[in-house]
Amino acid sequence: MQKSIKLLSILVLAVLLIPACYYDVEEELYPTNNCDLESVTYTDVILPILEENCFVCHNAAAPQGGVQLEGYSSLKIYVDSGQLLGAIKHESGFSPMPQGQPQLDECTISKFQTWIDEGAMNN
Repeated sequence: MQKSIKLLSILVLAVLLIPACYYDVEEELYPTNNCDLESVTYTDVILPILEENCFVCHNAAAPQGGVQLEGYSSLKIYVDSGQLLGAIKHESGFSPMPQGQPQLDECTISKFQTWIDEGAMNN
């Protein structure tokens, strides 16, 4: 009887300690800011973001809301007026974009901000 109680106690203790052995990945628990803002160019950084998030609605063939972002010169109009940044930052007075979707992540918005702050060049 004594042996079975001891065995049961060990078994219960083992079951309680197993979750404590869960392996966590440090990078997942404590993400670091790996947002590269060093070389933000229209061609390599901004254009792919636009293609993925904006062109489905704001393309040359069917610009929803009359907003056409396809092509550098078309995009630059909205950059210069502040509409592009206001919309993606969900600022008051601007239609939040992408419409009906969550706001773009902080790193993506920072890339737009950096590109605009550096002159929004067609590079």
